[in-house]
Amino acid sequence: MGLLKGALTFSRYRLIGDLPDQFSEQIDQQIRKFAFQNLKKSAEEKIMGWTSLENVLDTDFQYTSYAWGDYLIFSLRIDRWIVPASLLKIRILEAEKQSLTETGQKKIDRYRREDIRERVRLDLLNHTQPVPAFYEICWSVSEQSVLFTSLSDKVIDDFQDLFKRSFDRTPCPFVPWDQQFMDPGTAVKMTTPEMDMKFPGREFLTWLWFKSEERNGMITLPDSSETEVIFVQRLVLESGDGEYAESVVCQGLHADLKEGREALRRGKKIKEARLKLSRDAASWEFTFKADRFQFQSLKLPLIMDRDEEQDDQSGRVLERLYLLETAIRTMDQLFALFLSLHLSDQWPKECIRLEKWLRQAVDKP
Repeated sequence: MGLLKGALTFSRYRLIGDLPDQFSEQIDQQIRKFAFQNLKKSAEEKIMGWTSLENVLDTDFQYTSYAWGDYLIFSLRIDRWIVPASLLKIRILEAEKQSLTETGQKKIDRYRREDIRERVRLDLLNHTQPVPAFYEICWSVSEQSVLFTSLSDKVIDDFQDLFKRSFDRTPCPFVPWDQQFMDPGTAVKMTTPEMDMKFPGREFLTWLWFKSEERNGMITLPDSSETEVIFVQRLVLESGDGEYAESVVCQGLHADLKEGREALRRGKKIKEARLKLSRDAASWEFTFKADRFQFQSLKLPLIMDRDEEQDDQSGRVLERLYLLETAIRTMDQLFALFLSLHLSDQWPKECIRLEKWLRQAVDKP
């Protein structure tokens, strides 16, 4: 479980609107109402609900709390009954053959075929064990932000649907270039013709690679503090969109490859990169996905090992959340730096420096 230990993969969301009156009582009622129910048999191919973070069998939150300081932390359990398509096809053919033999007919009409298919599907589901999966939710009440530990579109759709039904709040996917999350002045500037960025995340990550090498990795943030950014191991660059997209994957200890820079010169932008981020003597490493501003396999700085039986579990989790939010906040600050520069009259000069960096890197023997 990533929030308790190990690496973290997550997407980010914002909840729009004010908290309702009697928020605590409402949450307590709704999280229990939509808790996971362990059904033995179901006509559905999946069932889902909320469970405790620390004990996935605690579906009514009797033994552990979901409230951790400012945060509401719990898990989403999804059980899926998976019937292999090839097995379903064979069983349907067998059932159709048996039906023709019993009735003496030469052909099965459409309605009878649909009935056979559904009967076979339900029979296979009843004889199949579900496959459970668990995903963590961290809801910051004060910030009205949510982290969800999955990048799968299918799982995210399930999460958003259940969250809205449970709490009457819609989790909106967060990217820092979404105008509803900006101050009004910046939002207006984003609509001007010169701000033509089809893929803002890729533009940002491409600029960040250049910026990380301008001062040996050191970058000054808007609050005047500094962070170190190093591109390591892997880059994915892409141009075009959909079926016309062309990708280049570069791998190496420091991703210091001419191939990547040459791809930039030919118009490709960085879609994904493995980054090492350092700040205030702490370091994080993660794969950053530019299009949705998502984090994959984020390794947090080491926390001093302590006796788990004597350790305060909530304190340890809150410490991990602090380190997690520091990494997120730093990436948000880096994007804010990029955006403010892009909107200023300094951007043309920045582009000249970036082009010079590319030429020097590619022309090196």
